[in-house]
Amino acid sequence: MEAGLSIAYYGGYGFGGYGLYFDPTMILVLIGLLLTMAASAYVNSTFRKYSNVRGRSGITGAQAAEKILRRAGITDVTIEHVSGELTDHYDPRTKTVKLSDRVYSSTSVAAISVAAHECGHVIQHHTQYVPLQIRTLLVPAANIGTSLAWPILILGILLGSVISAGAAGFLVNLGVLLFSLGVLFQIVTLPVELNASSRALGVLSESGMLVSEEVQDARKVLRAAALTYVAGAAASILQLARIIILFGGRNRD
Repeated sequence: MEAGLSIAYYGGYGFGGYGLYFDPTMILVLIGLLLTMAASAYVNSTFRKYSNVRGRSGITGAQAAEKILRRAGITDVTIEHVSGELTDHYDPRTKTVKLSDRVYSSTSVAAISVAAHECGHVIQHHTQYVPLQIRTLLVPAANIGTSLAWPILILGILLGSVISAGAAGFLVNLGVLLFSLGVLFQIVTLPVELNASSRALGVLSESGMLVSEEVQDARKVLRAAALTYVAGAAASILQLARIIILFGGRNRD
């Protein structure tokens, strides 16, 4: 991913005294990769398992979403089908809940759970849930940060031997700051997703759309989904730690 940055000396600057072509901090990236792969495999297997468990109510994911929104008094949000698997999301710009192939028309516990989770985001938006508002405000900064962080870091390294140490250090620090914005977005996302799942489980239980044992199954589906966000945040934090270790060493030189 950042193979060029595993070289200990690049552009005239050393990274914490690591030998040429040896970067022990790559273990942090590997740990993050393993976490995200494990979380992805777990959510996929859990979703497949409960996709084969039909809800006793017989309603589809789309119908469950409609019921939840009506119950919350929300009438200005539409429900649409979107292609793909686990591509479900709520778009606050168009006020649209988009449900994937295996959720929109399926009557499974997994489908109803995912649809309810997305409606949890709608309710968050409708009630101006503060963490969601913060995450929304962070979106532009996080997008800029994730797209520009590595180019600026690399530029600071490459120009390190031809411009002043202060200027090179500024570019490196700016790159670290930009990357941190993406990490902050990942961290803020956690309470938003967990709260949406909590809202979903509450309404599914109170409305009777799922019976008690089905609610327990729904909890397993949503817990597995939440782990993907936890793993993503952990991977980002580990990557940030690696950057700080590498470029912290460079700034001390």
